[in-house]
Amino acid sequence: MNYIAAAIAIMGAAIGAGYGNGQVISKTIESMARQPEMSGQLRTTMFIGVALVEAVPILGVVIALILVFAV
Repeated sequence: MNYIAAAIAIMGAAIGAGYGNGQVISKTIESMARQPEMSGQLRTTMFIGVALVEAVPILGVVIALILVFAV
């Protein structure tokens, strides 16, 4: 049962992060097309946003490892 819960934790985190990264990058490209002079600042903000979104799968892996090995 712990293995199923671990798989669901990783799957949910991966799906959520994939969707979140897609939204962040899509909106950044859309904003760069509207205001090309702001592209440098938007790119920096995008990288920060992607890094924050990528924290979710890392937490999912940690939760999965706890479920598999500690419980």
